Amino acid sequence: MRKRVVITGMGVVTPIGHTVREMFANILEGVSGTAPITHFDASTFPTTFAAEVKNFDLGKWIPNAQRFTKAGSNARFALAAAQQALADGNLLGANGLDPMRLGVYLGSGEGSEDFHSLASSVADATEVGGYKADTGKFCNAAFGRFDGEHELEVEMNTTAGHVAYEFDLCGPNLTCLTACAASAQAIGEAAAMIRHGDADIMVAGGAHSMIHPLGVTGFNRLTALSQRNSDPKKASRPFDLNRDGFVLGEGAGMVILEEYEHAKKRGATIYAELTGYGTTGDAYRMTDPHPKGRGAVMSMRNALIDAGLKPADIGYINAHGTSTSANDEAETAAVKGALGELAYTTPVSSSKSMLGHLIAAGGAVELIISILAMRQNVLPPTINYETPDPLCDLDYIPNQARPKTGVRNVLSNSFGFGGQNITLIASRT
Repeated sequence: MRKRVVITGMGVVTPIGHTVREMFANILEGVSGTAPITHFDASTFPTTFAAEVKNFDLGKWIPNAQRFTKAGSNARFALAAAQQALADGNLLGANGLDPMRLGVYLGSGEGSEDFHSLASSVADATEVGGYKADTGKFCNAAFGRFDGEHELEVEMNTTAGHVAYEFDLCGPNLTCLTACAASAQAIGEAAAMIRHGDADIMVAGGAHSMIHPLGVTGFNRLTALSQRNSDPKKASRPFDLNRDGFVLGEGAGMVILEEYEHAKKRGATIYAELTGYGTTGDAYRMTDPHPKGRGAVMSMRNALIDAGLKPADIGYINAHGTSTSANDEAETAAVKGALGELAYTTPVSSSKSMLGHLIAAGGAVELIISILAMRQNVLPPTINYETPDPLCDLDYIPNQARPKTGVRNVLSNSFGFGGQNITLIASRT
């Protein structure tokens, strides 16, 4: 008999709130986290804005936080979100639980890039007017500039290592990076480990920041970012006819996944049950979804089958909803393919209209928002929705949060470059 998996703790660090309560209050108010970039001088870039985490202080959550000064911002965000989730689940100090049965599964991005040392070293190794760096000169210059401990933080697995070490989580320790689907996939795979008896509790989710010169350059070159520099807060406009790309964000989201009987025995608060997990690949293109949402349709169908639910049972969908032309059209088609005629009466919204795109961290944060919507009987809006797109013709909860009672199951989609599709379903217990 398959073990049931429930969610007993949650934590976030986002551009519109450093706690779950603060973030969700701002979500319901339709607050945008987008503003001009301050992490570096982006004045010459095609896109000069992003959804940055503001005024973040790791010391509010972690003692002796100076230990992590060389860690990437993704690791620092993850530590704060994990501390919140563990505290919320009454698990700090493990309370006599076996640490070998407590694990970590993160969908984390690469750590912070030392762009300035890299650029300076390349410049030192390149003759004036030249286009090719001398490898020997580069190595000599880089050896004097790069910090070994800092470079270790570039590896994505160090984030899970920091979380495990800080909170004495000695069970399974894994990391995946399936692009923008990563933290949702980490949650789905962590739940599978509990179902199969490999752990009692998993800290699962993700963290990421790509708001640095290389990240912004890359997404601009892919023509994926909005260039609405004159009005950044209106830039993320999922499903709107005049959308022109996504807004790059950063942050972390963590949930405590726990075997149901284990949670009941220790008297844990249960927020929801993770009932469904679907995962597919488009096998189409690296940067474009299948135009008919082929993989996304099957991801949603597989999650419904896993949960033992029918389309009529879904009361709300938190869409991947990036605000790019290709994604929003394909996801709309996919929802229709998965739900049939019920797609037109099932409320859908995109939290990215307010948060921006948290890349690897997005799925975990959006699952948390979906669970809170179900528990608090109110559905988040899609802000900046002004002009309907004939190809995006579902109920996107435009601009204002909507009271909604009786929702028992919520579905959250996360799709990544490369064609990765993840769907999670959470249900009332």
